[in-house]
Amino acid sequence: MRISLVLICIGWLVIVKAYGQQEKEVRLTSYVNPFIGTGPVDGNSLSGNNYPGATVPFGMVQLSPDTKDIPDWNAASGYDYNDPTIAGFSHTHLSGTGVAEFFDLLVMPMTGERHTQAGDVNDSSTGYRSKFSHDKEQAKPGYYKVQLLDYDITAELTATTRAGFHRYTFPEQTHEGYILLDLNHTLNKGAWGTKIIQSQIRVLNDHTIEGFRVLTGWAKMRKVYFRAEFSKPIVRNLIIDGEYEYENERVVNGNNLRAIFDFDVTDGQPVLMKIGLSPVSTANAQENLSSEIADWNFDGIVAAADALWEKELRKIVVEGSEKKKTVFYTSLYHAFLQPNLMSDANGDYVATDYVTRNNKEAPFYSTFSLWDTYRAAHPLYTIVQQRRSTDFVNSLLSQYDAYGYLPIWQLWGQENYCMIGNHAIPVIVDAIFKGLPGIDIERAYEAVKNSSVTTHLNSPFKLWDQYQYMPEDLQTQSVSITLEMAYDDWCVAQLAKKLGKTSDYEYFTKRSLYYKNIYDTKSAFFRGKNSDGKWLEPFDPLEYGANGGNPFTEGNAWQYFWYVPHDIEGLIELTGGKSNFSQKLDTFFTLETAADATNHNASGFIGQYAHGNEPSHHVSYLYNYVGQPWKTQHYVSEIVNRLYTDNHAGYPGNEDCGQMSSWYVFSALGFYPVNPADGVYAIGSPFFSEATIQLENGNRFRIKTKKKSEEDIYIQSAKLNGKPLNVPFLKHENIIKGGELEFILGKSPNKKWGTSPITRSLY
Repeated sequence: MRISLVLICIGWLVIVKAYGQQEKEVRLTSYVNPFIGTGPVDGNSLSGNNYPGATVPFGMVQLSPDTKDIPDWNAASGYDYNDPTIAGFSHTHLSGTGVAEFFDLLVMPMTGERHTQAGDVNDSSTGYRSKFSHDKEQAKPGYYKVQLLDYDITAELTATTRAGFHRYTFPEQTHEGYILLDLNHTLNKGAWGTKIIQSQIRVLNDHTIEGFRVLTGWAKMRKVYFRAEFSKPIVRNLIIDGEYEYENERVVNGNNLRAIFDFDVTDGQPVLMKIGLSPVSTANAQENLSSEIADWNFDGIVAAADALWEKELRKIVVEGSEKKKTVFYTSLYHAFLQPNLMSDANGDYVATDYVTRNNKEAPFYSTFSLWDTYRAAHPLYTIVQQRRSTDFVNSLLSQYDAYGYLPIWQLWGQENYCMIGNHAIPVIVDAIFKGLPGIDIERAYEAVKNSSVTTHLNSPFKLWDQYQYMPEDLQTQSVSITLEMAYDDWCVAQLAKKLGKTSDYEYFTKRSLYYKNIYDTKSAFFRGKNSDGKWLEPFDPLEYGANGGNPFTEGNAWQYFWYVPHDIEGLIELTGGKSNFSQKLDTFFTLETAADATNHNASGFIGQYAHGNEPSHHVSYLYNYVGQPWKTQHYVSEIVNRLYTDNHAGYPGNEDCGQMSSWYVFSALGFYPVNPADGVYAIGSPFFSEATIQLENGNRFRIKTKKKSEEDIYIQSAKLNGKPLNVPFLKHENIIKGGELEFILGKSPNKKWGTSPITRSLY
């Protein structure tokens, strides 16, 4: 009897242990909500500008619903959670940008009357779009599902790296179902004006079509080739080119192509459609498709996509509430959506000079929103995506080889010159200093140096050398460009120093200090001045600039005052010392502005701090540099808790290809790269009770936080690998070597922690 009781107890212990392990192994993909950031709430302008559709990490294909039919800055991803209708499902999207671009190969299933135009977003009867309800909509990593209410069709989407997979279940008793393919679909009809130059639809047999479209817009002369296969035979096809209709033709060329394919659906079985994409050729699109979706196992591809996401998300495992995990893992998910793979399965890719090249050894990536992502997204990749970071760097360098200088904003392998500075430079320099393998350092130095002396749009280096600042009458956005170019020059100088290039080091170090030449001691701000050396008048530090016609880029003098990440000591000195600097920071975070004084790029305000756009992102951490780290802890906690939510607004501004999410990931872990290229992180206020970073070298870096309540946001003490950490900074090498960082938090600031003068030695 006693033996039986012992065995029973052991059995229960095994079951309890197994159950506990099962509980711990909840799939991290279950915490991702792709609807976060897809639309404002109750008229609130804040949103991430994200899409909810199916994709895999860093994939070429983003198969997602489009609700828009005209450009909308607040829904440049094509989807707005507040819209009542869906126009269809296109295969390429951008995450959180300010320009509506891509939307290649829109597909829409239909029944009843055939439509060839999308129609009005608010009236589905005017075209092929359909009403939908969020109650009958679902999204998770690698999968999207919605009921198209006008047609009673269940649409399901999944994706591989280079292919999209559709499953359309038509209503019972329906004899004929249609699938529309729109090659004229685009939402970028604004400043960059997308134009379809040529397109083709070729019907190869009753199960297969292929074709291409060549278009120009934000990315010039973009080519998209495709191969599509259906699980059922095509009964009839109608191809339309503008006013002309072609029934059952084998091939049609034009610049306004749409096609409707008819299927017999009386057997009640869904129609499956798989589409491979390529920027190179239809032959490559076919190879991409056959290598990634060999059969018709839709659910298998869904599971494979989920597995890919689970693998990537497990690079950081956090412990906290369900809501916290949802926001965190959705942020990590968004950070891993791009850069996008742009090379085919056989290694072919289209270089910036439009020549097809091949590299079977290393993939080629594009979608580099560098003005945004160099700040936090790329530093995050150097921790948890090191192999890919090497590929990112080598992809950037390939543009230099073909183009003569590094990318500013690269899309579909082409330069679009959006924004200012040349922030591929800090991305490359940071990767080199962090020791990422597989980068030719001499080649990289040649690229960063020559990109810093070759004049091009928004980078007139002859003016830079002549005036030692950017004159507003010769180069608009002059203050922002002066500050950002000074930082890029500092990065070049550091790499020159590493390589023993003394004269270059001295030259670029001197240029990195040109920011001081636009500091006005009277107003205590950086200001625009003309080539005659006179300040622009009148001056209002609250006046916003956009993208030209003003000295400031998407910000004002208050927000750009803090942009000297490479010489914070010099900025403190300009301000009159630590006391003046901290007082100015205090004013920055408390000075309110009338709503009509801002512009659409400014949102997520705490005083003049505007978290919705990138120039402010590092500022809450600057208190660490003047001996007041508890204020950093206060403001970082406020941003994390107030400006990021788990609803469909979710973000305080554009996601911007992973930057907004990467800020959150870093800050929730407890630190942030104020200078993105110096390998030092400023400590904030850790958000989770425990977080473990799994590194590619096999090491683990664990962050443990003890606190009694959510109100405990202030660091009382810290230990690094069991030894007291009394400085509010952490080095990259501490993370990569693995180890443990421990915090004890409390409700009230500990004004003795992190204030020691030795903190200066860390940066």
